[in-house]
Amino acid sequence: MNKLYIGNVSAEASEEDFETIFEQWKIPHSGPFLVKTGYAFVDCPDEKTAMKAIDILSGKVELHGKVLEVEHSVPKRQRSCKLQIRNIPPDMQWEVLDGMLAQYGAVESCEQVNTETETAVVNVRYAAKDQARLAMEKLNGSMMDNSALKVSYIPDETAAPEGPPAAGRRGFNARGPPRSGSPSLGARPKVQSDIPLRMLVPTQFVGAIIGKEGATIRNVTKQTHSKIDIHRKENAGAAEKPITIHSTAEGCSNACRTIMEIMQKEALDTKFTEEIPLKVLVHNTFVGRLIGKEGRNLKKIELDTGTKITISPLQDLTLYNPERTITVKGSIEACARAEEEVMKKIRESYESDMAAMNLQSNLIPGLNLNALGLFPSGAPGMGPSMSHVPPPGPGGSAFGCSPYGGEGSFWASMMSASSQPHAGHPESETVHLFIPALAVGAIIGKQGQHIKQLSHFAGASIKIAPAEGMDPKQRMVIIVGPPEAQFKAQCRIFGKLKEENFFGPKEEVKLEAHIKVPSFAAGRVIGKGGKTVNELQNLTCAEVVVPRDQTPDENDQVIVKISGHFFACQLAQRKIQEILAQVRRQQQPKPAPGAQPPLPRRK
Repeated sequence: MNKLYIGNVSAEASEEDFETIFEQWKIPHSGPFLVKTGYAFVDCPDEKTAMKAIDILSGKVELHGKVLEVEHSVPKRQRSCKLQIRNIPPDMQWEVLDGMLAQYGAVESCEQVNTETETAVVNVRYAAKDQARLAMEKLNGSMMDNSALKVSYIPDETAAPEGPPAAGRRGFNARGPPRSGSPSLGARPKVQSDIPLRMLVPTQFVGAIIGKEGATIRNVTKQTHSKIDIHRKENAGAAEKPITIHSTAEGCSNACRTIMEIMQKEALDTKFTEEIPLKVLVHNTFVGRLIGKEGRNLKKIELDTGTKITISPLQDLTLYNPERTITVKGSIEACARAEEEVMKKIRESYESDMAAMNLQSNLIPGLNLNALGLFPSGAPGMGPSMSHVPPPGPGGSAFGCSPYGGEGSFWASMMSASSQPHAGHPESETVHLFIPALAVGAIIGKQGQHIKQLSHFAGASIKIAPAEGMDPKQRMVIIVGPPEAQFKAQCRIFGKLKEENFFGPKEEVKLEAHIKVPSFAAGRVIGKGGKTVNELQNLTCAEVVVPRDQTPDENDQVIVKISGHFFACQLAQRKIQEILAQVRRQQQPKPAPGAQPPLPRRK
């Protein structure tokens, strides 16, 4: 992104005028100015210089009576889903920015750009072109804390077709290879990790971390190339305050180490004698894998780093706080090493879950994963709740809100997703999900409020079947709805059972689901010699059983049983539905060779 577009140029402007302006403001350029009627182009030696030119000149410098507008030069074919937003107030909270961006569509990533200016700059990628275009139209020039936001496209190399087109515009092929400074999906710039580092610090040290007029925290931010939010106003009167650090994994760790050093110095200066442990906040979804089987992962981290690590109990979790506190005791150096190992494991767990989520999104057309709020995606969802959005109902859980307690982005995404048109209307499906009999009350909720809210959230019919004739230890939940509704409803139910402790802290929630298939299609699910069902089990990690010698019901259908954790069950259900769709297509009568479709009658 080294090439600049200069707009609002006077007809009197010349190349020499631009040479003088760039020399006056000490902005180097690597090529001549290409001056056209009303606009100009110039190349800068690097992206940092280009950003400096935009910050210094755009909307501030006048030439022949016209104020110049400077932004990245982006070819039309690369004006797709990526925007750059500049002039953001430096004290703006991430969650407020996330909520604002989510009003215009699903935000896939939001990455801070390091600049020398006092205001902040972020690069944003939306899921679709029309969402990016709407965000640009609405946000460009809008006022925020007395600052006018500046929004422009940045090159999206992934938007350009691969290789030269068969018939380029006006007969021209693509102009050379992609510029090295431009991001692409294949080589995503590591500006920040998808998972921020969340710390708890004693309230008495917050002043020292911020410093006089914010000087200390600004230095930490600059040295570690990170964005640090200190949530001072959260939990008024609390003994500890959360800090959220957005950066690369290395940047987060460096910021964490520096903050620990600041607290240690302040403790010495104030003669504070108590030990100051490192406290890291981690979403409960990832804690089981951090601990490992029989606590092996945690024991290894303790042994390798020479620290003592404890984790807050499940009982401390609430609907609005799905985080567990990881307390690390040891020297600053030992705690810093332990933080690296803990967060490495958390990020691995997150990436594994996201890979499974992405596979689900491919299998369910139109599924908006951001709207589900299951896992963070880039910056959205990090930080404390937004004050102007409603909290989730009793259905909220580890699977129903943001992993970092930030329901703001979740609800904003939900509202955005609900306004998105979906192609066609997918067929409704019926799934029978078996839960522990003791969990029925938790799923129904007080006066049926939870199951009503869950049904409304998912867009599905959800009913608890009568207990007669069933295993007394189990109850059947009947879920009717299209694929996305099934995904949401089942996801919330799995999460609720974990949240309410119907499964142990080290135990993964595994349930059995039944779906009915036409009796003539059961053989296709099984495959020759059981080949298809075996492949299905290997692919999904779920147990799939088609009981033999079943008597078809009145609709000539038989049951397929699926057992496993949430993602395994979902993947198996989607794969079986794919097989059934293929069978249905093959059952449709084919038109006779040479037959013409009937013509509409003339009126």
